[in-house]
Amino acid sequence: MIYMPFYKLFNAALKNVLLLLVPVVLLSHDSLAQAVKQDVVIGNHKAMYDKNGMLLPWTSLQNAVELEMQWYLHCPVTHGYPNFVWMTFMDGNYQPDIKRNDFIPATQNGMGIISYLKYYVYDKRRNKKVLDWAKYMGDYLVQESNTPDEGKYPHFTRSTGIAGKFPQPPDCGTQGDKPYEIQPDKGAIAGCALVLLYKETNDKKYFVQALHNANVLVANMRKGDSTKSPWPFRTDYRTGEGRGQVSGDMVYILKLFDLLSGSGNTQIDSAGKQLWLWITNYQLPDLSKGGTLWDQFFEDHDEANDRTAWAPLNLARYLLEKKEKLDTAWQQHTHDLIEFVNKNFTSIHQGIPVCGEQDHDKDPWGGILSTYGAVLAMYTKATGSDEYKSLAWQALNFSLYALNTDGCPCERAGFGPCRGGWQEDAHTDKIHNYIDALNAMQ
Repeated sequence: MIYMPFYKLFNAALKNVLLLLVPVVLLSHDSLAQAVKQDVVIGNHKAMYDKNGMLLPWTSLQNAVELEMQWYLHCPVTHGYPNFVWMTFMDGNYQPDIKRNDFIPATQNGMGIISYLKYYVYDKRRNKKVLDWAKYMGDYLVQESNTPDEGKYPHFTRSTGIAGKFPQPPDCGTQGDKPYEIQPDKGAIAGCALVLLYKETNDKKYFVQALHNANVLVANMRKGDSTKSPWPFRTDYRTGEGRGQVSGDMVYILKLFDLLSGSGNTQIDSAGKQLWLWITNYQLPDLSKGGTLWDQFFEDHDEANDRTAWAPLNLARYLLEKKEKLDTAWQQHTHDLIEFVNKNFTSIHQGIPVCGEQDHDKDPWGGILSTYGAVLAMYTKATGSDEYKSLAWQALNFSLYALNTDGCPCERAGFGPCRGGWQEDAHTDKIHNYIDALNAMQ
């Protein structure tokens, strides 16, 4: 083992990332070649490399998606829903982890609906069970996971809860939430997913809940500035008392308002314009000032000064999807967002550049690592630039090593063999990223 500039094996973008990580103990060309011949294991598989030492996938991305989706489509249905819909910690036999009953219904099922709908369309709508599973997740959000019909955030989708509760009780807040707290941006994630599910199924109950979440958000919107976002990170749904002045994920609230724009609710249109002005006037410029307006996203954290990679990457994704329709400077802003993530959240695991979640957890969990790879792949296609191409595919290839041969995923790669775990990272916030990456390859 020696110190050397490993970026010689990658592209110019990786050089910039690794210069931030030096000194890092990395393999020389000769020792890398030797390692390739040995039984190097990443996650659940022996690592495969090309002649230059670049990590290869143990199976194709396409096949990995098919394996994982088939494993989940065999998930038992109990209590009226597939098991993964009503728990966050599920093992490799579809059973709950007896040590963890905390649960993140909005993000887990919201991103799950988005994942299943993207896969359903990608697969040319051939397997109706995929849509059925998306509807199960939508039904859970509509029927089981709302606050009581009272207070400042009535009948609003819960950010956290308790596994196996139907419906969730009024004081079900877990993880970093207090018993009566919700996270406004998580209601927007659920709302976005429900609008998309309505468009696919024409079932109005999904639209009604999405529109309600949006109207509640509009009613509780405040004036954002250089120290606070238009909604706090957490709030007591009864009183509206906020906790955490900054919520970094404003893009899903923006997406929800955009999806509902033209629905006849002029308040939503106005709120969307105000939110976009805050993002452009405060949040995007803050990238070069330390990134304090990108604090907080993950339900299980409430530390101060906890910036995340999830929020900037998902705004970058939205800009790549909308381009000039939303932002005439989309390419520069997307580049700025990616560079912010590269500077603050990337590291080297087993010789591969990966992305971590947040300041307080930089491990390559499945959700964030697949998000990183997908957004960089989308940037490559949208701009025609190869600046991030190698980074994208190395991150995605690394993430695939978490998948078992039978299709059961692990919540993260690179930490030894495992099955199951945190379902957002293992599955629901991952499949849509793989579909975006596959589309970017076309």
